[in-house]
Amino acid sequence: MRHTMMRYELTLTSMFRRAAEHYSNTEIVSRKPDKSLDRRTFGDFDRRARQLASALRKAGCKKGDRVATLMWNHYAHLEAYFGIPIAGCVLHTLNLRLHPDEIAFIATHAEDRFVIVDDVLWPLFDKVRAKAKFDKVIVLRLTSAPLPAGTIDYEDFLNSGDASDPLPDLVEDDPMGLCYTSGTTGKPKGVCYSHRSIALHSLGASLSDTLGLSRRDTILPVVPMFHANAWGIPFAAIMIGAKMVMPGPHLDGESLLELFEKEKVTLAAGVPTIWLGILQALDKEPKRWSLTRDMRMVVGGSAAPESVIRGLDKHGLRVIHAWGMTETAPLGSVSHLAPHMDDWAEDDKYAHRAKQGIASPFVELRAVSDAGVVPRDGKSPGELEVRGAWVAGSYVPPSDENATKWTQDGWFKTGDVVTIDGGGCIKITDRTKDLIKSGGEWISSIDLENLIMGHPAVKEAAVVAVPHPKWDERPLAVVVLKDGAIASEADLRAFVAAKVAKFQVPDAFVFEATIPKTSAGKFLKSELREKYKAHKLG
Repeated sequence: MRHTMMRYELTLTSMFRRAAEHYSNTEIVSRKPDKSLDRRTFGDFDRRARQLASALRKAGCKKGDRVATLMWNHYAHLEAYFGIPIAGCVLHTLNLRLHPDEIAFIATHAEDRFVIVDDVLWPLFDKVRAKAKFDKVIVLRLTSAPLPAGTIDYEDFLNSGDASDPLPDLVEDDPMGLCYTSGTTGKPKGVCYSHRSIALHSLGASLSDTLGLSRRDTILPVVPMFHANAWGIPFAAIMIGAKMVMPGPHLDGESLLELFEKEKVTLAAGVPTIWLGILQALDKEPKRWSLTRDMRMVVGGSAAPESVIRGLDKHGLRVIHAWGMTETAPLGSVSHLAPHMDDWAEDDKYAHRAKQGIASPFVELRAVSDAGVVPRDGKSPGELEVRGAWVAGSYVPPSDENATKWTQDGWFKTGDVVTIDGGGCIKITDRTKDLIKSGGEWISSIDLENLIMGHPAVKEAAVVAVPHPKWDERPLAVVVLKDGAIASEADLRAFVAAKVAKFQVPDAFVFEATIPKTSAGKFLKSELREKYKAHKLG
């Protein structure tokens, strides 16, 4: 028997039309470089995104052509998030934290035709365009700086389009977006998203047992819009009609807290280093800001220390732990307490909340070792593999990476080492390349980092393997202390030794002013391993 259901294409165009029809008065607030606020509505957004779509097509941008952005989080980037895909083109967000040569490589590899650039980022882009060629360079003027020669003013470009022009017919399998991986294990690799994958991801992210987004929310994505689709939050927020607050380039703790308070933010999303800064500011001046009670703070990108979750709880803020990757669009799992955990001891609840949670709907997870799929006992480690409705099936263009990153039965190999318990909850214990093998025993660098960051004097800690003549590898901890705090190597060694087996205690603790980070805010352990590979262990 054949079904009789209507064929309805899952596209951003449908989500876009819905927002215009139902939420035209909802606000979009952006913080400018001078920290003043720009206030617009969904109605403004609808008109301007349609103008952008029209202008792109009139300028010769054809279906499937890539249009790059080099922009902070603000109203115009949101316009590009929709205006480019509904024109039938492909949105390609360039990571402004990369080296100009890396940006140029990625833009060339992607065959970007047009690019939209914030004027405040022109010094960076000026170095990029010497090595990457674009048909048109469109500049958004956020300051009074003059328009660079040979470029097009963003507002003039919008005015060349007509908001009343009909939008092209699209199908759900059409490409809509392109992101590149960070390239920490080789050259960056492109992941191309379909309209269908982003539509389903937006629905999945909005469910109550994932991020629980609703039109009653005021959402602030701290995570950059050039990093893994800002975790899909801008797409979902437009779909459900939530007020959007965009922080621009001001991502320090005090600037964010001011915006949280002023706009009554109910949900924000960012990497652990962002929430560390927030926590330190709140601990220093706990009565300075009046925040929305039980504000949700989505954390991803790397594991959040349990100490951070506990600390933010004390200020009435609720951390929601999630996991994902560029290849998973990115939401793969979210951690919430299940009903049967309500009576658990507080320590057990916190331990669970520090895990990465269960798979989102339409996503499947498994852990695999050399012996095969590992049991879900919460103890047996294996590499996390994933498949689902918004998981990449290959890189673009397909390459030899496909043979090593995707299994024969169609699962993506993430490189994360996890355990999975009987309820399907994953706990990331490390990246495969960051595990420390000491005398035949595996040591989790993440577990040690989170433990060390639980010390009251420690701001940040990264643990890496260094060569050892007897044990093969031993852990070394790189520590940044909080401002004004004092702690010795002996203090930290005793703190760790009280909580882990003797062989897991780092052989050395070194103190630094900062720890190098990747463009996504993760610890750059490759640089630390190179720096300390000859360090004399204690």
